[in-house]
Parts: sequence; structure tokens; C-alpha cells
Amino acid sequence: MNATITVLSSLATREAYLELVPQFETSTGAKVATTWAGTVDINRRMAAGEVFDLIISSNAAVNDFAAQGKVVKGTQTILAKAGIGIGVRKGAVKPDVGTPDAFKRALLNAQSVGLSTGPSGVYLEKLFERLGVAEAVKAKTTLIASGGTVSTLLANGEAEIGFQQISEIAHADGVDYVGPLPPELQLISVFTAGVHASAAHPAEASALVKFLTAPAGLAVMKKHGLEAP
Repeated sequence: MNATITVLSSLATREAYLELVPQFETSTGAKVATTWAGTVDINRRMAAGEVFDLIISSNAAVNDFAAQGKVVKGTQTILAKAGIGIGVRKGAVKPDVGTPDAFKRALLNAQSVGLSTGPSGVYLEKLFERLGVAEAVKAKTTLIASGGTVSTLLANGEAEIGFQQISEIAHADGVDYVGPLPPELQLISVFTAGVHASAAHPAEASALVKFLTAPAGLAVMKKHGLEAP
């Protein structure tokens, strides 16, 4: 296998992926060229007709691509699941977020809040409305652009508290991980891979997915804050 497999991927699985892909390349002789993008950007690229061998995004997005004929139906494979995590700047006091009431207080007490424009940010904006704090939080919220990470806002002091997929925030530089959302408020997102309908190397792309979802691959996913399918 000496192909170069092109991948368009969301950032949620990045840390585990970056550990696993070199192992795949060594064992198969293939090369993997990855383009990282946020959900919004992935949708834009797919709508524009860009072609990659493999697409990794939210389960809903990949299934939509399959329905549109852009991903081969039947190739959708769940890689991992992830909840939303909470972070603060390294060395900062960690607020109590263990219950919905404590979480609400932490939001109201924070001077600034960081959110993504991806699925976690969209969900949290609706959650804030449900908790009755949307207006108070909106005035002090900074959104990170698609493809960026909230950890950047935390590390440079632009946000006192920030939220993103656990796998993206738990081990980020300059950030102390506080914990997941309270169970009653949590959203588990599912990340799925699918072979592009116009893939140049569909068999090789499928081999990469098989490698990522093997027991050893799933163990690495878990290490990086992701849950098994």
C-alpha cells in the first residue's frame, strides 16, 4: 500500500488520531494527508464539491453526506463519542460545576466565557436559554472561529471559563481541565468516518478506518478523552 490517503477531519478526534496515524503509516506503507477543519468548514467544503478519500465529522453530518451521495452509503463507521468538557486557564481556581445549580452559578460568576461555533457551542447556547442565563452569558461570550479551539481563548486570558469536546480541552496546553458538564446537562456527540463517493483510494481509506476502530485504536481514543462507540 503506497497510496496517499487524503482525509478531511473535525478536530474532536485529533489527539488520538495523531498518535494512531503514524502507526498505520508504518505498518502499511501508506501516507495520510489530513486537513483539519471545524464542522462549519467541513460542511462548506463538501458543499463546494471538494474531494477527499475519507471524511470524519459528526455522525449527523456524515449521514447527511451519504444521503446526498457524497459519502458511500454503508461506509459510515462510528469512531468515538465525546461529551462536552469545561476548562479554565492554567493555574486558575476551578469552579464547582458538579450539579446544574453549581454550573449555573459558575457561568454567572465568570467574567468571560469561551465557546466554539461547532456542535458543542450550538448546544450550549440552547442550554443557557434553558437555564435562564442566556442574556447574561451572551454579553461576555467569545466565539472561536470554525477550526479553532476554545483552549486558545483560555490560555491567552480571553475567556475565564470555556467549553468544548472533552477530547479537545482536557489535555490542551495552558488549560486546566475542570471536568465534564453535569450528567443532567451533558451532550454526547458521535464522530463518524465515511468514504467519499469520489475517493481516489477508497480501499485504503477503509483500511485506515478499520485500523482506527481496532481494539488498540479504541484504547488510544479512550486515553485522549473519547468514549468507545
